[in-house]
Amino acid sequence: MITPKLSSGGQHTRNLRLRGPMGFLIFGIFLVAVFIKPLFSLATGAIQSQLDSYIVLVPVVSAYLIYDRRKRLPTGDGCSPWAIIGPLIAAFAALATALGLRRTGGSLSNHDYLALMAMSFVCFLAAGGFFFLGRKWMTAAAFPFAFLIFIVPMPDAMADTLETASALASAEAASLFFNLTGTPTLREGVVFQLPNIAIQVAQECSGIRSSWVLFITSLLAADLFLKSGWRRAVLVCFVIPLGIARNGLRVAVIGNLCVQFGPQMIHSIIHRRGGPLFFTLSLIPLFLLLWWLRRSEATGSQRSEDGVRRTEERGQR
Repeated sequence: MITPKLSSGGQHTRNLRLRGPMGFLIFGIFLVAVFIKPLFSLATGAIQSQLDSYIVLVPVVSAYLIYDRRKRLPTGDGCSPWAIIGPLIAAFAALATALGLRRTGGSLSNHDYLALMAMSFVCFLAAGGFFFLGRKWMTAAAFPFAFLIFIVPMPDAMADTLETASALASAEAASLFFNLTGTPTLREGVVFQLPNIAIQVAQECSGIRSSWVLFITSLLAADLFLKSGWRRAVLVCFVIPLGIARNGLRVAVIGNLCVQFGPQMIHSIIHRRGGPLFFTLSLIPLFLLLWWLRRSEATGSQRSEDGVRRTEERGQR
């Protein structure tokens, strides 16, 4: 009986297929199946959450970014064992922490448990990327892959800290707007005593959700439309004062409405459902800055090309 044997070339081709996109796809499906329960809980919770609702869109955006730059991605360059170590350690550490605290009844909320499980999932996926697709491919797709970190919900302690800081900063911005509009106020911390009502900038009114989404939007815009590192940094850092100013303006507008039309305006739609409106308004200065940065980048690139052309012409003479 004759047993057929694969040639070294055929075996090499099969290994490339297993180590290429097809192998990574199979690994990804297996990984999703293993983490299906926490991922499903994360998705259903995110849809109902005011803070984490953006999470369900993150994988779609990441997949689009990879598809958009598919022609620039190199072919697999084999396994990168040293690059796998870091993501694997982080993945097992997050997984062990989540399962350990869950089983021993430690002080771990369900939200933080899902955050640890999501972190473990992303790290395992990154390790699989380095194994099946190689270091060069992962480097070329660094931003789309790193963008998946946003499926990890914000831990409770981080959310509380940012909400407190945002509320304090928003109160400072609101005080500035009240002064600019000449509205008489007596301030004590985050509480403003107006002529006919006292309003407080509570943690629930900190605007952390819209500021976080604005931060993610700035990262996407910087990656898609800018090439210079410092211009990308300027655009992303601009989100911090922009978010504070937006929320301070919202508080000042609601306060002035209460002064002009009565305290019942505190229950108006501007207060209860005005977040999307002020978020949309904050996109205007963000995109204006993006337009200016992109224009200056194009102008600088054109000047560099003109300088090179003139240098070449002088050399020919």
